[in-house]
Amino acid sequence: MRVLHTSDWHLGRAFHRVSMLGAQADFIGHLVTTVRRHAVDAVVVSGDVYDRAVPPLAAVELFDDALHRLAALGVPTVMISGNHDSARRLGVGAGLIDRAGIHLRTEPSAAGTPVLLADAHGDVAFYGLPYLEPALVKDEFAVDRAGHEAVLGAAMDRVRADLAGRPPGTRSVVLAHAFVTGGQASDSERDITVGGVAAVPAGVFDGVDYVALGHLHGCQTITERVRYSGSPLAYSFSEAGHRKSMWLVDLDADGSVTAERLDCPVPRPLARIRGALDDLLADPALARHEDAWVEATLTDAVRPADPMARLAERFPHTLSLAFDPERGPGDPDVSYARRLVGRSDRQIAQDFVAHVRGAGPDEQEAAVLGEAFDAVRADDTVREAAR
Repeated sequence: MRVLHTSDWHLGRAFHRVSMLGAQADFIGHLVTTVRRHAVDAVVVSGDVYDRAVPPLAAVELFDDALHRLAALGVPTVMISGNHDSARRLGVGAGLIDRAGIHLRTEPSAAGTPVLLADAHGDVAFYGLPYLEPALVKDEFAVDRAGHEAVLGAAMDRVRADLAGRPPGTRSVVLAHAFVTGGQASDSERDITVGGVAAVPAGVFDGVDYVALGHLHGCQTITERVRYSGSPLAYSFSEAGHRKSMWLVDLDADGSVTAERLDCPVPRPLARIRGALDDLLADPALARHEDAWVEATLTDAVRPADPMARLAERFPHTLSLAFDPERGPGDPDVSYARRLVGRSDRQIAQDFVAHVRGAGPDEQEAAVLGEAFDAVRADDTVREAAR
């Protein structure tokens, strides 16, 4: 069976206030063409279909168009909800849409109930594990501790139990939206940390033939059977080095996997440039970035006049401007922001405690801080889902 694996469409998202709707529509057209050109048997979309729980009308219309075009191909599509989606909204009408060959899997309780598709070698069971917010699904999966590994492990137990009861030779594909250990994150994914831990080990998914992951925006291989497709478009300058693509996966009769990357259309390249303003404006090596979306970091010791306007004369698509004056390591003006780079909210809070009273939090205090951050994030998730 030939499967096209994609995820993280984020319909409705802008890039530094530039609408991406046209580029997203181009991607949908490319997806449909790819399905036809490569004789794809099934499409899987591993979450974050939308960028937010209540997407703009134009994004909903684009999604509706995508569903109609995929259904018209007669190629089954399996989709799950991600942490950006409202599972309840995305799942509205799932029973009816199912009849058209579009299978929306947004209910955690259905983790062990597959979509069964067949080829010449028998059945392939597609299990959809929507994003599992630990605080919201721990009771459903009867886990003692609300953590990503615990709830995903319990969901996979249901998958393996169902698979064990099926005829020998039944192959399996799992769709999941999670941060798996070994994956490389970017700046455009929403934090899903719980209890100080965001990642789950790839071993959680043992026992199935292929795992189609969503959440991280870079296309990457965790193992030969566990892969991220990444987002089809870049949504932050941290993705400037990404090659945006989808996985074309061939699942053989014995469950062996071969995968090929298929490139996605690039609406405009990204460039990150750094240096003194006059140097950036004069450097001939930067000519290749003159038509790119540009993030410029100026290192001038004194902030130059009208920097954005001057940059735009050479780089008309400059979208982001930052200042990072070059200073010595002992300079007292080294920015607070630089000291925070790479530190989590939890670590910053602990640093603040240490700054205020001269000593960091003890083990009990650190646990209280951690519980507070988890509670706030869980509360935000509940409110988002209820909107």
